[in-house]
Amino acid sequence: MFTGIVSAVGRVQRVTGNGKRGAGITLTLRAPYRGVRKGESIAVNGACLTVERVVKGGFTVHVVQTTAGRTLFDEYAPGRRVNLERALRATDRLGGHFVQGHVDGVATVERVAERGDALLLDLRVPSEVDAATIAHGSITVDGVSLTVNDRPAKGVIQVSLIPFTRAQTTLGALQAGDRLHVEGDVLGKYVRQLWPSDR
Repeated sequence: MFTGIVSAVGRVQRVTGNGKRGAGITLTLRAPYRGVRKGESIAVNGACLTVERVVKGGFTVHVVQTTAGRTLFDEYAPGRRVNLERALRATDRLGGHFVQGHVDGVATVERVAERGDALLLDLRVPSEVDAATIAHGSITVDGVSLTVNDRPAKGVIQVSLIPFTRAQTTLGALQAGDRLHVEGDVLGKYVRQLWPSDR
């Protein structure tokens, strides 16, 4: 379990394997964390992954085929910056919202616009995320807990980035056409499941 409050931005150092061929992917990540342990869960751009090995200055994780199929890890290359968050402890402050680290799919940036000191992003999201999302509800974008600012069109959600989020995560560099991981709000998903559209 996570909160969507990114605690570090890491960098992909090495990528081995190919998820599309069924072998999975191993990522070696540079990270500023101390005390990382084998078996620990760390969210990498919003996907909960298990530390397989601790290396100097970072760690390795393995992305199985099922995860590779609904994420962008197959496209990652050395040098790519990634948002990182270590798992929530029971005594931690819950600054964002409950994030499972179970990526629902991939969104595409449709529009980027400045509005005063905010950066607005219009994201085309998968249908299952769209159905579980409400205005002023929560959504996780590449591991970052954000509030839904608006619903400009069916299948499109708008989020607003404050200057701190732009500076402390990878989201400030997004441009139209970029793709990223999204996880719908877990409460919205349960409500959607319990109240199907054919009722």
